[in-house]
Amino acid sequence: MLEMGQSATTPGNDGALVKEITEATFMEDVIEASKEVPIIVDFWAPWCGPCRTLGPALESAVSAAGGKVKMVKINVDENQQVAAQLRIQSIPTVYAFHDGQPVDGFQGALPQSQVNQFVDKMAALATEGPLAAAISAAEEMLEAGALDDAAQTFAAILEEDPQAAVAYAGLARVKIAQGDLDDAEAILNGAPAEISHSAEIEGAHAKIALARQAAEAGPVEELRRKVSANPDDHQARLDLAMALHASGDVQGAVDELLEIFRRDREWNDGAAKTQLFTIFDALPANDPVVLAGRRKLSSLMFA
Repeated sequence: MLEMGQSATTPGNDGALVKEITEATFMEDVIEASKEVPIIVDFWAPWCGPCRTLGPALESAVSAAGGKVKMVKINVDENQQVAAQLRIQSIPTVYAFHDGQPVDGFQGALPQSQVNQFVDKMAALATEGPLAAAISAAEEMLEAGALDDAAQTFAAILEEDPQAAVAYAGLARVKIAQGDLDDAEAILNGAPAEISHSAEIEGAHAKIALARQAAEAGPVEELRRKVSANPDDHQARLDLAMALHASGDVQGAVDELLEIFRRDREWNDGAAKTQLFTIFDALPANDPVVLAGRRKLSSLMFA
């Protein structure tokens, strides 16, 4: 692992997976380079405690991706212009670029498992290949409710590429939409071991968990009254969060879980944090609810 501030490459070694850059080479090392392979940008500073945790976690995940994604590190104290242009308001902040454009990102330190999922998702952008159009079509079918057509297309993708995690996840999401959670879980459990922890499959597992919770969710207004009567009734607040999520109020659910964490982060073996990560996993990494929720959670963790 690199120490904070240490360069992962020597000047001119463009093949390095991780390296320190300055704003002078941002266009070349990020914008232009991302047209060849996704580039993850880690904005950090020597005085930032969480950066010391996140940086090595990112480096480990990028190295494990085997060249499908690269990473650059930018010290915001020494490169304030690019930090201002990208509106970096707190660190650590991570952006991912692909085809010259920012495509994803997050703020705050994350556990290694979450970092791995983020990097896996970015690495997948470089490996879509000729099946990209089929994957896009299947996703559109699923979004439009053409479940049988989506299932057939995802199945055809798997015939061409048995390692396509996105297709396994897509088939599972079809089953979730059909209300068959057991079959959805069986599909994911049947995925090859080497892709079983990919971001797509982990996200589908999270959707199944949330769907099962929705079936058992209580009435929102009754739970609101219980929480109002006793704000320290963490179980009632957790039940309220699940009920809110089941009703479609994802932001409300995240807010209630953050409030539990603020009041007692260790309650019920960290149940609030676990539930937050389940919700985050089920959403796109760049969803505004996820980005804001992770930022608030990180601020509470490191307060």
